[in-house]
Amino acid sequence: MKLSTFAAAFGVACLVATSAFAVDAASPTATPSPAASSAVKPDKAAMEAKSQECSKEADAKGLHGKDRKKFREKCKKGDK
Repeated sequence: MKLSTFAAAFGVACLVATSAFAVDAASPTATPSPAASSAVKPDKAAMEAKSQECSKEADAKGLHGKDRKKFREKCKKGDK
């Protein structure tokens, strides 16, 4: 009898804990608003333009392989 009581109590505790996590995950403060996320990310067209500009600079310098990759990464970040 004690084992079945323990199992029932454990099952109820698991249900309560699961529902508590579901409430937290669905709360509006846990997910960023679309306006906030778009303010952080630059637009795709600007990123592509910067990438193409960096590729042209790498071509002009005759860079290939790892050197080209390192140059482009720095260039896209604005380090040049």
